[in-house]
Amino acid sequence: KKKLKISGRELVSVPMQVFGLDQLQVLEMSPERESCLRYRMELLPQEISHLRNLTCLYVDSNNLKKIPAEIGTLSHLERLTLSNNSLSSLPPEMGALQRLHSLHLANNSLTELPAPLCQLRSLTFLDVSDNKIDTIPSSIRHLEKLETLLLLFNSLESLPEDVCLLRNLCTLWLGNNHLRSLPASFGELVNLDWGYNYCSCNFEGNPLESPPPEVCSRGPEEIRDYFLSFRRT
Repeated sequence: KKKLKISGRELVSVPMQVFGLDQLQVLEMSPERESCLRYRMELLPQEISHLRNLTCLYVDSNNLKKIPAEIGTLSHLERLTLSNNSLSSLPPEMGALQRLHSLHLANNSLTELPAPLCQLRSLTFLDVSDNKIDTIPSSIRHLEKLETLLLLFNSLESLPEDVCLLRNLCTLWLGNNHLRSLPASFGELVNLDWGYNYCSCNFEGNPLESPPPEVCSRGPEEIRDYFLSFRRT
């Protein structure tokens, strides 16, 4: 068996028999999004390390408070979803997941962008929306393959200049933060589809100037048009 979905309103733990499925590639322990359910699992067991062939692990909408260090042994893991839990930190061992390209951390209790994320060189999708993040470390520049970064509903007052080194960014959502300005080289993020694909960028709910002078002095003209139209709405 290579794919397993475990469901149940009263799900509080992983059945130990699961860890004997050493060929398992996809393990899902999340309720359906449409159901509005939340499972009650608080701990991901250390035995998760037995599932060395896992490529996808879905544990959204539980009550996880901690991720074990053993998560770092899942060297084939490509997708990990941990949204809607109670996580306040991540283990440094997560930096060993060098095949991981999609990580969902929305709606947890993180207060900063965890350092292990900056070691994940293959990461292309990172969602840390709706946490309590108020700062992003300059080491984010190491995520050179990052294409999607979702930071909505946090407490960011500024972005480090190093964000502008993420030249592969196609989607950047920064809505509902406390940003008053953007880095001077922000306009160099040329893969953001300014003015053509609204879904590629989001700034609503920030007290930004209209248009931000430090942005419009560089990059495509669509940046100025975007902020003027954004301010009017």
